[in-house]
Amino acid sequence: MQEILLNVESKEIRYAHLKMGLLHNLIIERKKSRQITGNIYLGYVKNILHNIQSAFIDIGEGDNGFIHITDILENAKIFEETYELDFAKHDKPEKKQQQDISRLLEPGQPVLVQVLKEPIGSKGARLTSNISVAGRYLVLLPNSQHKGVSRKIEDRKVRDRLKKLINAFEMPKDMGIICRTACVHASEEALIDEANELIKNWNQIIENFHKAKGPTCLYQESDLIKRAVITAVDKKFDRILIDDYATHKHCKKIYANYAKEHPLKIELYRDTAPIFERFNVEKEIEKALRRKIWLPCGGYLYFDKTEAMHTIDVNSGRSQEEQQSSKNVEEALVRVNLEAAEEIARQLRLRNVGGLVICDFIDMRFKKSQRRVLDRLKDCMKEDSAKCSILSMSEFGLVEMTRQRQRESLSQTLMTDCPYYYGKGLIKNFETVSVEIERTLKKLIYNQKQYALKLTLHPKIANFLNGEDKKHFIEIAEKGNANLKIEKDDELHLNDFEFYSTTSNEKIEF
Repeated sequence: MQEILLNVESKEIRYAHLKMGLLHNLIIERKKSRQITGNIYLGYVKNILHNIQSAFIDIGEGDNGFIHITDILENAKIFEETYELDFAKHDKPEKKQQQDISRLLEPGQPVLVQVLKEPIGSKGARLTSNISVAGRYLVLLPNSQHKGVSRKIEDRKVRDRLKKLINAFEMPKDMGIICRTACVHASEEALIDEANELIKNWNQIIENFHKAKGPTCLYQESDLIKRAVITAVDKKFDRILIDDYATHKHCKKIYANYAKEHPLKIELYRDTAPIFERFNVEKEIEKALRRKIWLPCGGYLYFDKTEAMHTIDVNSGRSQEEQQSSKNVEEALVRVNLEAAEEIARQLRLRNVGGLVICDFIDMRFKKSQRRVLDRLKDCMKEDSAKCSILSMSEFGLVEMTRQRQRESLSQTLMTDCPYYYGKGLIKNFETVSVEIERTLKKLIYNQKQYALKLTLHPKIANFLNGEDKKHFIEIAEKGNANLKIEKDDELHLNDFEFYSTTSNEKIEF
């Protein structure tokens, strides 16, 4: 059974994909830091860095975005036509290194760009002028003549059918199109309709580009709720379970367009226990923030981060006793490594680790054993939506791999540097503590039937909550016929908060 859980709070939406009851994927989207990957913007060049052939572009999303000359030259044609830039006709793509960014961009110039990577920390979004407009089945390439089929579609007959179909499309001049994996079960009429819709969207983007004044978003990718419904339909999931009535109605409305394709159950969660606690997702999130992860066989993994990379160390742990008593020590070690490969792939998804990753597996004597472990890792990583590249295993049992950075990692979203230990550790950030207080308050009122409450927290957290958050907590209490008082206690840790009953003055356990 495969299902999606949607936990909707005032500040964040959490998406959990469960496979046979086990957390398979996790997305946490906060309303103050919505995802912008795939969005298309009218931006303005702020300044140019000649030494690295790059530019910073104001897209109206806080920190300026960053674009490199290669991301401009890949799409030189639209710059030539739309922005009337001085781009020599005789310059060839292979001479990219001889081109100078100052011939393509100048400060104050309007540009049409798309977000490739989310802004992370103090780094702005990575941008490209190589625009693509994605639909459910197809991706429109407005400035490229390329027509192709996703590599994830492996069936040769299906690939040939789709290639013939898209080659027969009457596309506008210099436009290309790519078939996504969802095309496999799509009808010819559905593909033609979507191709026309994407072209219409692109024409609207260009029209808005010429009308707009100042940095602005011209096109937005689908939000998390819509993506959840479409993913569930495309991948034939069994149900979506939602703990918010308004979101439940919205999902039903979206699903009405796809109801004939797959009999998906969209249900409203009505239990008093929080949805993520009921399905053990909360515990899995807590585990994904730990350094040490235990394996079923008794081995364990260590996850560490440096400036340059993430490292994962596989250890035999409690399985050593079994290995010593086993007649085939090699097979016992392989079993630990196979379990580790599966858990590594899962943890990379849950933690949303991006960049260079080094996996240090337990040493194995035979090449055959190494191939088994490497093949298992590659098979498990195929389920990842992020692009991954895995090299062969070295003689020391090391596997080097890269994973595409799509957004902030789980720890970057939920945690911040610890002020108690010179910034060397991590604690939950104020936003995370605020969300946890809201979740706990609802649990105490609706599950434990506590109606006279006093919330005690650190003064810095209290100052952060002043205003809308504090007012929102009081509204939650009033809606549940409860009374809430908020007090400060500077002896509490920044991440700690306590609830007391105002009638008995006793601390409430939750």
